[in-house]
Amino acid sequence: MTQPAKFLLGEFRRVLDERYRVSIPSPLVDALVEDGQDCILAKERPGALSLWNARQWQSRLDAGVELVENKMRAGRLEGRLEEVQRLGRLLSTRHTTVQLAGRGRLVIGEGFREFLGVETGGELMVVGAAVCVELWQPAAWLRYLQEQMPDFGRLFNQLSQ
Repeated sequence: MTQPAKFLLGEFRRVLDERYRVSIPSPLVDALVEDGQDCILAKERPGALSLWNARQWQSRLDAGVELVENKMRAGRLEGRLEEVQRLGRLLSTRHTTVQLAGRGRLVIGEGFREFLGVETGGELMVVGAAVCVELWQPAAWLRYLQEQMPDFGRLFNQLSQ
């Protein structure tokens, strides 16, 4: 799987316009999109969506689905039908292919807007998350930061050593 050449970083406040569009900052778009290629918009956690390079996303998805299918064929998921169905349901609704229009505008579809929890005219946060771009409902973003920031130094040290 290919990874971005550089971390996607930055925090930007944006507004969801009346056509359900949000403008993704050009430094993030330039690092994410290859030659006008589609992107993948995915539901991450309540109040947060992620935007991925389509090739990277598809590579991860294909590898994971293939592993599950191989386990099913080998009989290693016997008695776990309910979990497999749950995975299928979540995969069916978790992501969609999107295109970024001029000036990095992303249209957020209805089910994804509901999951994000932002209405037209409402603010949202666009955040570089190293390997993807995330869209956050501002209160959810603040809660996440408050929970995670105290552990930043330890995380950075663990990953950078």
